[in-house]
Amino acid sequence: MMDSSAQRPSGEFRAGDRVQLTGPKGRLHTVTLREDGELHTHQGVLRHRDLIGLPDGSVIANSSGHEYLALRPLLRDFAMSMPRGAAIVYPKDAAQIVMQADIFPGATVVEAGVGSGALSLSLLRAVGPVGNLISFERREDFADVARGNVETFFGERPDTWRVVVGDLVEQLPHEVSAGSVDRVVLDMLAPWECMDVVADALTPGGVVLCYVATATQLSRVAEYIRGTGLFTDPDASETMVRGWHVEGLAVRPDHRMVAHTGFLLTARRLAPGAVAPSVKRRASKSSYGDEDVEAWTPGAVGDREISDKNLRKRAREAEKAAEGARRAAASRESEHTTE
Repeated sequence: MMDSSAQRPSGEFRAGDRVQLTGPKGRLHTVTLREDGELHTHQGVLRHRDLIGLPDGSVIANSSGHEYLALRPLLRDFAMSMPRGAAIVYPKDAAQIVMQADIFPGATVVEAGVGSGALSLSLLRAVGPVGNLISFERREDFADVARGNVETFFGERPDTWRVVVGDLVEQLPHEVSAGSVDRVVLDMLAPWECMDVVADALTPGGVVLCYVATATQLSRVAEYIRGTGLFTDPDASETMVRGWHVEGLAVRPDHRMVAHTGFLLTARRLAPGAVAPSVKRRASKSSYGDEDVEAWTPGAVGDREISDKNLRKRAREAEKAAEGARRAAASRESEHTTE
């Protein structure tokens, strides 16, 4: 395991580092530095070797004299630019998940599915060096992309992370002991199908959080959780982020915003035998017919299909970036050892 000081995302740029370059018109380019690498644009060529050895936050000119600001990507920047096999959890939702699920240092967390690894990065940071994250993914090709992205960002595959390829319902009882999991985060089309095994795995007071895209999914999982009698009454929310243009007295909201991406629903595991106090509600429709089920099928909720050829390309990109990150991490560790 590498020394934590060698993993700090700071210091001089090295070959293998991911660097975010902001051009003269604000356009972003994210590159992995190579000794012989070059960034070609219609405004000229920027050689990677001119960046290697410079400190984070440097400004460098390309062959045509156009200046670029060079910074290591923040986690949110990396998540938005990394190779994707499946759709990612947006940074605004990842931040809310960490807070609403109360992911703490040292926690044992179960995640399903892993997708492209964007949420895994936030969860790994939150559990810290003594926690554990177990990520379940049904598709090996998605898991490969996620592994590459996580290794690229950290410079190594964290000892605190384990990826299990398989179905959560079938595999979870074999991977964890009953009552040993602190938090469960479900990012899937039908999280209610997993709720019984999740209840067995969670410690009393533990949190389950479901990330779903549509109101129909939200309703179904909420009613299922209530029906089990094993959890507190679920709490649902969504997060919308609107940027603002601030320049002198020209202060106004941006014309574009990241609005609905998904709903978050949380509930806590009751102690064995405990019965939550009843909550009085107005009568409402709680049964489901065939037309309701049709509304949350993969096609209806916009589940994006990606071709096998495109997915293999994304996996190669992720592995290539991970290899560069390993070289950069090894260089930092070597320098730290010799100091």
